[in-house]
Amino acid sequence: MTQSSVFARRIGSVGFALALAAGFALSAYAQTAPSPARQVVDARKAVFTLIGTNCRALGDVVKGTAPFDSADVQKRVARIAFLSDLVGESFPDASNVGEPDTKAKPDIWTDKAAFAKKVADLQEHAKALVPVSATEKGATDTFKTAFAALAQDCKGCHETYRVK
Repeated sequence: MTQSSVFARRIGSVGFALALAAGFALSAYAQTAPSPARQVVDARKAVFTLIGTNCRALGDVVKGTAPFDSADVQKRVARIAFLSDLVGESFPDASNVGEPDTKAKPDIWTDKAAFAKKVADLQEHAKALVPVSATEKGATDTFKTAFAALAQDCKGCHETYRVK
């Protein structure tokens, strides 16, 4: 099986799991009928929680506090690459009004071009990490550098667009 078909299968599996989770979440929401803005904020939080969980595990590998398990690293990188595509969609205008339970700063909506650039950088670095994770056999300098670019995207966006 080629690396691209393995990657495609992993992305498909992640997509299926997310769709299943979304189905469960939507059925729960149907009972309480949250506002559309609340639904977007909740979905956004879920995307970032999943990205954060996977990045923390990779960070442990980079720091040497967790072993480099090639299959696990590739799985986590594939998840992050997939989820990074959802980030830009997670900030529609409707999610900026009447929802106090968010850490998103208004600058996201007032300077959309700068925010879109940050999202594009995240997506680019997440996707660039995919082939690196497939070819590196450990937490090499190449892997660490590629992961550091992704981590810097997260940090930079949090510093600029997230209420502390």
